[in-house]
Amino acid sequence: MIIREFLAWTQNASAEGRAEATAALARTYLYGDLGADAAWEAKTALLALLDDPSPLVRRALAETCAASARTPRPLVVALSCDVPEVARPVLARSPVLTDADLVDAAALGDEATRAVIAARHHLSHAVAGALAEIGETDTLVVLAANPTAKITAGRMLRMIERRGDEAALREAFLARADLPPEVRHALGIAVARALTDFVTDRGWLGAERCDRMSREAGERVALEACEGFGAAAVTRLVTHLRTTRQLTAGLILRAMLSGRTDFALAALADLSGQDHAAVGRAMRAPRLFADLHARAGLPDALLPPMQAALSARQELARGAVPVHGTGLSRRIIACAIDACGDPSDPQMHPVITLLNRYEAEAARDEAREIARAIAAQALARETARREAEAADAAWRAALESQRRTAFAPVTDEPILVAIADTAEAPDATLLNPVGAILDALPEQILAWYRPEELHPEVQAATDRVLDGLGDSLLDHFRASHGRAAPQPDEAAIEKPVSIAA
Repeated sequence: MIIREFLAWTQNASAEGRAEATAALARTYLYGDLGADAAWEAKTALLALLDDPSPLVRRALAETCAASARTPRPLVVALSCDVPEVARPVLARSPVLTDADLVDAAALGDEATRAVIAARHHLSHAVAGALAEIGETDTLVVLAANPTAKITAGRMLRMIERRGDEAALREAFLARADLPPEVRHALGIAVARALTDFVTDRGWLGAERCDRMSREAGERVALEACEGFGAAAVTRLVTHLRTTRQLTAGLILRAMLSGRTDFALAALADLSGQDHAAVGRAMRAPRLFADLHARAGLPDALLPPMQAALSARQELARGAVPVHGTGLSRRIIACAIDACGDPSDPQMHPVITLLNRYEAEAARDEAREIARAIAAQALARETARREAEAADAAWRAALESQRRTAFAPVTDEPILVAIADTAEAPDATLLNPVGAILDALPEQILAWYRPEELHPEVQAATDRVLDGLGDSLLDHFRASHGRAAPQPDEAAIEKPVSIAA
């Protein structure tokens, strides 16, 4: 009954009306408490709406059913194969679609459709791998920026290999918290390659020098990528470097000169075929290390500086001498240069040249660190000075505002009111700012302005002089003012009062 009535109504209704009715019917089917017969009729009506000629109706159906797990699978699959504006809501959110459905939709859809799939929550490894192979830059950026997408290290490396020259993709990868060390190294190599191409195209440096600088930058990135990772991650990085022909003897020597014994141990274990425990024992014994060096296939000329570097690192560790950072150490490099023996030996020329270049790099790194520290201290002092000036200005402004408020001139009328209110005010001193200021002064300051107390003998002599004044002086004073002499009893009363005054 519902099917016939609904379909008959849709014959004459507008597209907007059919879209609203379709959304209402879909919500009733998904979230309403329908019986078995009514639910079957509603489901049949929704499937019939897939043939509606208006995309508005089918899009309303897709948006309503996209996030529900109760949506019939035939309905979801049909909507995912519809036109892009109808399929995208379902491809972005529907939990009914399988990995095979998503991979098929990514293969047949356009770039915008692939980007919608790449942004799905908890994207699986299979779908992410398919997008990494066929997606363009926009899709790859969305995929790399999706923190819930499950992307293997191999697929990340494939994405960098395909579009590593795009800065947006590199930034999206660097924002991820699960970035493996081999991917970090690949990103560093991509940046170095982009800078090398830019400098070479500009003609600022030669191609050979740019290649050497790019190679040295890759070595630094390889060691810095190990920071914060365990032995398993370092081993994966070493394996990646060996398979890509980037694990060189110079990189292993740099690791030893930088104190990255974990990387050197993993590299020697990978090249020699021995386990990590045996390599660790050999790195602590010069005789065993010589055998390990030969097994790893490293040049004989590198054996003395490597042994010297290991010995210097052990001495620094025993002496509790701090070696900051993961960069090259000038102390260890100096020991390695001294171990090279005669500089005129032709076999040692490349090694000494390499060590001298490492020493110059270490000196520049130390100079940069000192310059940064000095700049930070100067900035801190300047900030403190500005804060002190601001605080002093604020204090002076507050003091000036208080002074103006306390001693501001007032008109006669407010004065009369203040005088009138003084008798009724509980604390009259509040109306006298001068008295308030004097009360706030310390007793020591006020004591400087008080007259010193007279000695008792001096005070007694003064009292006798005052008492000895004759009454004639007082009579003369009264006569000059035209006053009559008081009676004896009045004089006896007035004299002490005058003296007291």
